[in-house]
Amino acid sequence: MKLTYFGHSACLVETGHYKLLIDPFLKDNPLCDVDPKDVKCDYILLTHGHMDHVGDTVEIAQRNDAVVIANFELASWLEKQGLAKVHPLHIGGGASFPFGRAQLTIAFHGSSIPGEDGLPIYMGQPGGVLITSMGKTLYHAGDTALTLEFELLARRHPIDLALLPIGDNFTMGIDDALAALDMLKPKHVVPIHYNTFPYIEVDPRLFAEGARQKDIEPHVLACGDTVEI
Repeated sequence: MKLTYFGHSACLVETGHYKLLIDPFLKDNPLCDVDPKDVKCDYILLTHGHMDHVGDTVEIAQRNDAVVIANFELASWLEKQGLAKVHPLHIGGGASFPFGRAQLTIAFHGSSIPGEDGLPIYMGQPGGVLITSMGKTLYHAGDTALTLEFELLARRHPIDLALLPIGDNFTMGIDDALAALDMLKPKHVVPIHYNTFPYIEVDPRLFAEGARQKDIEPHVLACGDTVEI
């Protein structure tokens, strides 16, 4: 399993013959220099409805004829945007796909898009996503607060690679993300959702140092960097 990071919370997971794109916020992402037109994928997985996660989903899905996996409310909205290949899930639910299994997990955050009147439109519960494929388990936490749910998740799913938000303000900060590692116990960790905007500017080296002290291998990635597990 190979992961390529695109900045913020966006990444591409390659497993076997399949390419899985998670939270493809690319075009308006100041940390990303990847053109959505150049992205190839078979599936797109979304953690929640905020536009810094939904991003370029519609354009990329249409160009690639990709299946989009998202919570029911967000999936329904995407169908209204013209996407025919949408698989709705909801928190705690999972399904088998040709690449393996995807399950939505609990995340404590929000999920909405701006409406025409400027008021938010509800896009269902936020989540994380647990991907099992080719004997490996990847956990993308989405945007979440620190929660004891991590402990239950790790008890049932040994995690090879976790992607955890560290930017504070809207999600966990570094200290809470390090506490999450104590519960999740992944073999590898990639910090996400930081330094994209002034509100979430932190030093990822501090997180990496803390992870190493827990004997967990950190990977602080720039756009285009990869890690294999």
